[in-house]
Amino acid sequence: MRAQDKEFPIYRKYKNNKSYFKIINPRLFEEVQALGQQRIIKLVEAKQFPEMVFINDLIANYSAMADVITEKEYEAFKGSPTTTQ
Repeated sequence: MRAQDKEFPIYRKYKNNKSYFKIINPRLFEEVQALGQQRIIKLVEAKQFPEMVFINDLIANYSAMADVITEKEYEAFKGSPTTTQ
């Protein structure tokens, strides 16, 4: 299934629980990273091929690096003290 055929947003987290992702569309995602007790939030627009491949991997080939999560889990993780970049 192509990324364009998926229903967005899609939520993932790294297996080490230090980064959570909200994939908004095949070219845009938000990442929340844990840095101690703080959260760093980055909005990333894929403009170069490696970024596009990364998003596609989070959507379709994620099982080795990430787990599926719910919106509720994402928002709970994001809700800690934050720094936006």
